Amino acid sequence: MQQFLVPQFIDVEDQIIGPITTRQFVMLLVGVLFTFILYKLLAFAYFAVAGFLVLGATAILAFARVNGRPIHFLLLNFLQTAKRPKMRVWNREMFVRSVQMVDSDISEVKKVEILKESTSGSRLRDLSLIVNTGGVYRGGEES
Repeated sequence: MQQFLVPQFIDVEDQIIGPITTRQFVMLLVGVLFTFILYKLLAFAYFAVAGFLVLGATAILAFARVNGRPIHFLLLNFLQTAKRPKMRVWNREMFVRSVQMVDSDISEVKKVEILKESTSGSRLRDLSLIVNTGGVYRGGEES
């Protein structure tokens, strides 16, 4: 019998430089590049303050975790939640209007009303028996 290698720890990110993962390395690289751009554009006093803030924010984004997940997931979830409306209100008139528009679009389709028979207590008992026994016993029906 042929043996196969089963991958394990698939939820652990690959580490490229010591304990730094690929995602963290790319984030730090972007932060350093942005700091370099600030160095070229700003005077040294302004660069020192802005560079410190950029590198600090980059380090927090790269290494901080909330509930075992990277902090950028928390920020993305916060932005998605902030975009949603705070309160949802049922507007019956808009619903009725949209249903009427759909009904007018399919006016050529015949509307057939199907009358359902009411189910008696004995019929319900027979149906539940059929379901519970997997169709082996069919209650009051003749086979």
